[in-house]
Amino acid sequence: MKHYTSIHDIDNIDTWIEEAKSLKSNPLKHKELGRNKTLGLLFFNSSLRTRLSTQKAALNLGMDPIVMNVSGDAWGIEFGDGTVMDGNTAEHIKEAAAVVSQYCDIIAVRAFPTLTDKAKDESEQVLKSFIEFASVPIVNMESATGHPLQGLTDAITISEHAKVARPRVVLSWAPHVKALPHAVANSFVQAMHKMDVEFVIANPEGYNLNPQITGDTVVYHNQEEAFKDADFVYTKNWSSFEDYGKVKNTDPNWMITKEKLGNAKFMHCLPVRRNLVVEDAVLDSDSSLVIQQANNRTFAAQLVLKKLLENL
Repeated sequence: MKHYTSIHDIDNIDTWIEEAKSLKSNPLKHKELGRNKTLGLLFFNSSLRTRLSTQKAALNLGMDPIVMNVSGDAWGIEFGDGTVMDGNTAEHIKEAAAVVSQYCDIIAVRAFPTLTDKAKDESEQVLKSFIEFASVPIVNMESATGHPLQGLTDAITISEHAKVARPRVVLSWAPHVKALPHAVANSFVQAMHKMDVEFVIANPEGYNLNPQITGDTVVYHNQEEAFKDADFVYTKNWSSFEDYGKVKNTDPNWMITKEKLGNAKFMHCLPVRRNLVVEDAVLDSDSSLVIQQANNRTFAAQLVLKKLLENL
């Protein structure tokens, strides 16, 4: 594996999950693997779990992490080819990526979508520019269309807590006050397609995800019908894909409640808005796995970094 930018970079998710569990049982086993290696973490957008867990993963492997908030601490980066740089950008990605590659053995990048220009977002300009112009492996810490570290985390969490051989997993939209990206939902869909689960999606009309990603996954527009016999309910808001980036529905009836959840386990990538996306009674109950998910972020990142280090 040269880079980790998508769930599709996982060749066998079952073996990856088992290896992640092994790392979790002995996080410092491979402490020498990353000795004298540097991980550069470049954040074009805010982060809590991704920032801390990826640094922790690097430290567990003996790496030295360097963190930069690109938008606030670095020169404005230009990504266009042939651009006359007479505006706000002072450095081109061609030089920036090449320079950072000299300082770091692996580069991890986080850059959100515009949610206004579908074509630009789907082109993954920032992520793909680093892949093109850097000379070291690239890790996707969330891009315009995917969050493969979170997707791997969620697969690990479901495997750990599944009570039946083939659990029913529901990805459910929930209301939010802002237009949010599709990245987490997209990578969760892709991860579930690699696992042996009964997987369905629940969302209101007008909120279907990219059909090229969901494929033939059954989509319910009735949330309670989708939740019937569910073992896991993974909840996330996303803006409209069809009417790109728009908030078309804020129906509070799509909030996750204890009554709707039944015996299922509740999952969310965090941060989550209480009593808007999900009620307190769910988050504060034994049904919630959100803290366990957050813990597994370290071991998903550690597994990815380990595999990349082994190929350096």
